[in-house]
Amino acid sequence: MAKIIHSMIRVQDLDKSLEFYKQALDLDIAERLDFEGFSLVYLRNEENDMELELTWNEGTEESYSHGSGYGHIAVAVDNLEAEHEKLTGLGFEPADVKEFFREGQLLAKFFFVQDPDGYKIEFLQRHGRYQ
Repeated sequence: MAKIIHSMIRVQDLDKSLEFYKQALDLDIAERLDFEGFSLVYLRNEENDMELELTWNEGTEESYSHGSGYGHIAVAVDNLEAEHEKLTGLGFEPADVKEFFREGQLLAKFFFVQDPDGYKIEFLQRHGRYQ
């Protein structure tokens, strides 16, 4: 059986991304590996078993292309409205809160926000399968 241990995204401004992920998701640096020309930074918090790896490549000036295959990272939170308000106050411009129903039952209550490199993050109210 395989265990997912991390997901990696490439970032253009490492310091800006570290600040965003600390403020938005309370992710701290679990390990930082600096090499000649690039850095790998693994982020997590006590709630997570899986890590987010930020890869920074020296000298990259153009934004990375996300292509048509990238979707989003999803996180579950206890109080969706409070998280939306916090992100709005930080100037991150989250999208409106939406509700998604299936057969008359609430499936998900959520909103999206984008990190400094345009990666989408979905915030979901803890509910049903989204724990």
